[in-house]
Amino acid sequence: MEKFTITIAREFGSLGSSVARELSKELGVKFYDRDIVEEVSKKLNLPISTISNEEEKSKNFLSHMFPLGTDEDYMQDIIFDVQKDIILDLAKQSSCIVVGRCSNYILEKQKNNINIFIYAPYLKRVENCVNSLGMTVSEAKRMIVSVDKARRTYHKKYAGYLPNDPEHTNLMLDSSLLGVTGTAKLIAGVVHQLYGE
Repeated sequence: MEKFTITIAREFGSLGSSVARELSKELGVKFYDRDIVEEVSKKLNLPISTISNEEEKSKNFLSHMFPLGTDEDYMQDIIFDVQKDIILDLAKQSSCIVVGRCSNYILEKQKNNINIFIYAPYLKRVENCVNSLGMTVSEAKRMIVSVDKARRTYHKKYAGYLPNDPEHTNLMLDSSLLGVTGTAKLIAGVVHQLYGE
């Protein structure tokens, strides 16, 4: 099989990370998600919580008052640049799957790259948050709104488009249709068809 990369952007609660984990088993390649945050934490000598918080911040209502940016923007820019270098290095080494972190934008011009967006109906996402992530219904609803907003803001800031932009996405899949395993198997079938057994 030829070397390839797969990026997975996802809505919160759509189980995109679980799909990536299952897909890595199907294809026998590594997947990277929180490991990237850990690597950035080591390189910048910052706590993992700081990296996560900076990634998940969406601009507040005062951001328009600072056209040149703030210290928070500066930190987020540094984290993005380090993540970008890590993702590019991982993609050079071997076939892999990268979850989030604007990887679809970072790897878009790589040879044999597939950009995937995983979504699910709102009520299914709430159910997933409750059943798979152990949240209450109210926590799930709050997190879906806040995390999706932060991801869209972050992606728009660095990529210039939204994570589900069809101009930059090869496959959009509703994970509730086939479930985690079925969705992973479907993507694996596409990969095998494109890049050989």
